[in-house]
Amino acid sequence: MSAPQFKNAYLSFSRLKRFESCPLSFKLHYIDRLKSAPDDPLKFGSLLHTVLENVYQWVIDEEFAGRLDEERALALYRNEWGKSGLAGLGLFQEGLAILNSYISENAMVDHRDILAVEQEFRLPVGDFEVLGYIDRVDRIDDETVEIIDYKSNRLLFTRDEVANDLQLSLYHMAAQQLWPWAKNIRLAFHMLRHSIKMQTERTEEQIDAAKQYIVSLARQTESVSTYAPQLNPNCQYCDHRQHCPAYQDAVAGKVEVLKSSKEDLESVAREREQVANLAKILYARKSELERILKAKLKDEDTLELAGMVYRMSHSAQLTYPVEPTLQVITELTGLDEDDARDRLLVVDKSRVDALLKKLAKEMERPDHRMLKARLATIAKKKFSPRLYAKKEVRS
Repeated sequence: MSAPQFKNAYLSFSRLKRFESCPLSFKLHYIDRLKSAPDDPLKFGSLLHTVLENVYQWVIDEEFAGRLDEERALALYRNEWGKSGLAGLGLFQEGLAILNSYISENAMVDHRDILAVEQEFRLPVGDFEVLGYIDRVDRIDDETVEIIDYKSNRLLFTRDEVANDLQLSLYHMAAQQLWPWAKNIRLAFHMLRHSIKMQTERTEEQIDAAKQYIVSLARQTESVSTYAPQLNPNCQYCDHRQHCPAYQDAVAGKVEVLKSSKEDLESVAREREQVANLAKILYARKSELERILKAKLKDEDTLELAGMVYRMSHSAQLTYPVEPTLQVITELTGLDEDDARDRLLVVDKSRVDALLKKLAKEMERPDHRMLKARLATIAKKKFSPRLYAKKEVRS
């Protein structure tokens, strides 16, 4: 007797995204209902979400208006960390730094401006119901709301990704249903590691297309005959990777790589994407294994394992003091000092960003914004050719 055809009790962005990324992961999670094993990045993101949810819920409950208490937020963080199952001083300190920066840049609050925190919504889309939760909703004015979703990603989204993100489209639909008075709906990913909001809006045409795509994708989840594994860059974060034979074969180097011909660009593109996905999976696994070895090397000088000798080495980094360096170069090369300065004294963007983040705690907000704006006017762009690849999605 054949098993009954799977039916979604409801839809969610997480369900749709999981099926999009890998039908097998969808089956393992929602049909087979295997126990999830989230990795540290997922736990860390969830931890930050919980802390910020509690901070703003307190603002609403206490009808508070004024400057947020940084120590309250950090106390919540320390408490939630203890429940999270996370470990590692570096990650713990990173969380403290993220929250310090966030509270510093978003210190002033008024409960009257916060419409909702962790707002549930249920949307009818075609024959399906979509269930979801919005991290925070702010009232901007009498005609405008802003939907805010916290993201702990290390990499920023591209503008195109934000402009076409399905999750934000769902939030727009939810806002239309929950706050029908809002003529304007702003959508934002608050990138916590980068202290910026990536904002966008949606047109009615985009919303109509999103609804059609949701129905099409939902029907696929219920009608496919085989939930095939799909190796992709997110495999390293999948909470069911230990149950996936394709992932296990990939980390064991057992995947047969497609062979392409340079005359057949379609085959070249397919092989390129397969190799790129395998490389990311293998590199993530390598980093995972190295963390285990490095932890052991804190207590021992060397490890002799599997015919290899492992030890920690500390390479020296050379730095050159500015004035003596300029003096030597101008004396021995014939360059004038201004030319030497222009060639050598370029400040790396990461260093500027780190300093700006630190100064955000020490400067008044308008002064800090002015500093960022002034720096933006003097920054120079340098372009280098880079291949951009994105999966084509057809509704």
